[in-house]
Amino acid sequence: MDSLSVKEISCPICCEIFKSPILLSCSHSFCKECIQQFWRTKISRECPVCRRRSSKDDPPSNLVLKNLCELFERGRSHESCSSSGTEEFCGLHNERLKLFCLEDKQPACLVCRDSEKHVRHTFRPISEVISSCKVELDFLQEKLKHRKKIKVQCEKTLQHIKSQAEHTECQIKLKFEKLHQFLRDEEEIAMTSLREEKEQKNQRMKEKLEEINEHISALSHTIRDMEEMMNANEVLFLKNFSVTMERVQSSLSDPQMTPGSLIHVARHLGNLPFRVWKKMQDIVHNTPVILDPNTAHPDLLLSDDLTSLRCSTESGDVPDNPERFDEHSCVLGSEGFNSGTHCWDVEVKESSSWGLGVTTASNQRKGCDFFDSGVWSVQYRLFEESGFPVGQKLERVRVQLDYDKGRVSFSDPVTNTHIHTFTTTFTETVFPFLYSFTYLWILPNSL
Repeated sequence: MDSLSVKEISCPICCEIFKSPILLSCSHSFCKECIQQFWRTKISRECPVCRRRSSKDDPPSNLVLKNLCELFERGRSHESCSSSGTEEFCGLHNERLKLFCLEDKQPACLVCRDSEKHVRHTFRPISEVISSCKVELDFLQEKLKHRKKIKVQCEKTLQHIKSQAEHTECQIKLKFEKLHQFLRDEEEIAMTSLREEKEQKNQRMKEKLEEINEHISALSHTIRDMEEMMNANEVLFLKNFSVTMERVQSSLSDPQMTPGSLIHVARHLGNLPFRVWKKMQDIVHNTPVILDPNTAHPDLLLSDDLTSLRCSTESGDVPDNPERFDEHSCVLGSEGFNSGTHCWDVEVKESSSWGLGVTTASNQRKGCDFFDSGVWSVQYRLFEESGFPVGQKLERVRVQLDYDKGRVSFSDPVTNTHIHTFTTTFTETVFPFLYSFTYLWILPNSL
């Protein structure tokens, strides 16, 4: 078939490869449909090539030529499929498209490369461009995997919100039961606040999950469509690849987990008896620092009233939300300070190693860099760089913060002994923090 040219098996009328060729008495062949259309415009049935009149109104089929044409078509189809799956020809030069113009982002043939239209353009073999496209598809696959991980995290957070809400509801009920029937109105106010926050944050997380599902679905469809197009027709795939990637790139930014997605447990439980006491004129305890469970390292278990902590493997499977420590066994107070003086006592006698003090709101809680800056603390049997070392074992440590004067002082309230004082200039909100491998307890104030 290599020695047989397209011209030799092309109809002189339509210039295409013969379709149902017939043989005239003058030995010229034509497509059956072409010669019939030609004769319909003529009075006599003459040959379009030699003008000799045909002796037959219905010329016989040229079976030999028909077989040659079919054989030629099969050979060309096989050659095209074996080279690249499907291969098209240049519409301008009828040459195979083997190159890709990087400037025009379109496939081109060898004649296109040398034409004036592509002067000083850069070309690459189609196979090389396909390889780079596969790399970008791999990138999209990684993006898809990452978004699925975010979806799992959202589902985990949604379950944790439910667990937090149930636990907080239980605690609220237990506290209000101690205050008897005349406190039911106050209990209802607190419960309503909790339910509203639960509904709000459940709704936000459901919307986040819906958004991620839409992103995953859209990206999955895009990747599948692009893969199917690439497998079916590489040239057509390349023609549309740049436009498709530009459209996909505009939506590749990953949805982010935002702070504040969990139930604000401290707002519902923190100092709850004290707040009620203002209306009851009764005696209650006020704890100056309430711990924020949303910041607690996964190995820390907080008490129901959020005033003590202990290390435990039973703390549960909590979500890795942005506020939470993931390396150091730390937890922050639920409220930060940006003015005034504040004081709180921490019982440390049952802890074999501990650290406590204040830290800036912007300090990094993920990774190992928490103690690198923005921390004013004392510590017992911890890392040297984590704060001022306390040499002797203590029962209690008093923390006194004077934000306006930039001073953080530590003392032993049992012996009324000064431990250490830091002097600095605060430029942002600071939060109390505790660090322990065993047990610490923030003591209530005496009223």
